[in-house]
Amino acid sequence: MNASRRAGATSRHAHRLVRVDRSLPPTVDQPVRTVVIGGGIAGMSAALLLAERGVKVTLLERDERLGGRLSAWPKKLADGSTQMVDHGFHAFFRQYYNWRNILRRVDPSLAFLRPAPHYPVVSREWPDEDFGGLPGVPPWSLLALMARSPSLRTREMRDVDGPTSLALLRYSRAETYREFDSMPAAEFLDRLAMPDRARTVMFDVFAHSFFNRATEMSAAEMIMQFHFYFLRNREGLDFDIPDDDYQSAIWAPLSERLRALGGQIRTSAGVDHIEPGWTVALTGGEQVPAEHVVLATDPASARAIVAASPSLPARLRTEMDTVGTTAPYAVSRVWTDRDVAAERAVFSGVAREPLLDSVSLFHRIERGSAQWARRTGGAVVELHAYAADSDIEAGPAARDMWSAIAGIWPEIPTLRAVDSDSRIGRDAPAFHVGSDATRPRVVTEADGLFLAGDWVRMPFPCALMERSAASGAMAVNAILGRYGVRPVQVYSIPPRGLLAGRRR
Repeated sequence: MNASRRAGATSRHAHRLVRVDRSLPPTVDQPVRTVVIGGGIAGMSAALLLAERGVKVTLLERDERLGGRLSAWPKKLADGSTQMVDHGFHAFFRQYYNWRNILRRVDPSLAFLRPAPHYPVVSREWPDEDFGGLPGVPPWSLLALMARSPSLRTREMRDVDGPTSLALLRYSRAETYREFDSMPAAEFLDRLAMPDRARTVMFDVFAHSFFNRATEMSAAEMIMQFHFYFLRNREGLDFDIPDDDYQSAIWAPLSERLRALGGQIRTSAGVDHIEPGWTVALTGGEQVPAEHVVLATDPASARAIVAASPSLPARLRTEMDTVGTTAPYAVSRVWTDRDVAAERAVFSGVAREPLLDSVSLFHRIERGSAQWARRTGGAVVELHAYAADSDIEAGPAARDMWSAIAGIWPEIPTLRAVDSDSRIGRDAPAFHVGSDATRPRVVTEADGLFLAGDWVRMPFPCALMERSAASGAMAVNAILGRYGVRPVQVYSIPPRGLLAGRRR
């Protein structure tokens, strides 16, 4: 199948989670105002879907630009050219059904998404292992991986704990979290007793990509993510990548679409507090009235806004107090005088390095970086550490990550950096042990206030960008339901594991 059609087609594997009554009106028949706080994936998803249903939407973003952790901004290099940089590489997996449906608002075929043909995990200790190109249908995907992966040799897997491994195949929202949310992911992996290499390649690399340390992360959350990305995902582990920077490919066209629907976008508009009724008070004193509010910021900002809003219900304020930010991440983008080896994949996971977790080659992905590389003969290499120490600093982290990849790819020491951009991020959500019980849901006790983001408690498996988009869609349906308006469809992978018992 043509790559762009494969990326853009509505998957036959997507599970519909909402009964859409076509007899209901598609738009509101009265003036309805909603303020959406936060201009990332969750906020933009909610704003667009509401505007399509005739709701008057005001989208407020604290920063100068939209996007949250998916934002991009210009940087002037030493050679005088301007290049876009961002918070790090994002893989657009094909089971991100709800996020992809938002992106179809501006590109119905998703032609701007290019498939990544390989997904290797590299290490200085072992040969590369490629997780790309696996069959999409479980359990054949698992069997194919075991057949070809040197980390999963049958003779070495004999000591794996059977009952513990079955927990991965018996995922259910209620039972899994009841049994494993109080257990650290590291303890679950210890009980699993996989061979050292298999644990490193299959779980340590995987768990780190969610920015949470295994010693602090809920085992239930890790089981859900393994279920979502591998064990019940019929799309395989293949993913796609935008062919240009996020601002050009995503945020500019989505903003244009929202404004065309009558939505208002205000950047550099920080929110101080909210008052039931509803009034959103901006930093500086301006007040924005609305019938509904969707709070869709990063977890720390959402927690601060709720803490500054004493009129909100006590239970919501208590729940938000438990919403945490996880370990920081480090990103270092380096422009070099020469290219890396031709066989290097666009994206590679990295195993067994103290800091480095992935390497991305943006000159083989994005249009702007590719033009710079053609002009100079160089490369644009991005290094990423997902769950770093709390006292990490950008400069030392960049040097350590560059040293790590130099020990894996022999051509790296021959390259000279002509410019770089390094930063530390501290805005990813924590999924700490026991946190699911107090994690707030999309619909709150405050009548008319809804939550959205990758930190919100969700009733079906989803993560990262997809969790943001799906929670935004759920907030929209909660609002539309108040006016008897036709809901938007929400999608998921199969919500229960291959060996999960009958639903009680």
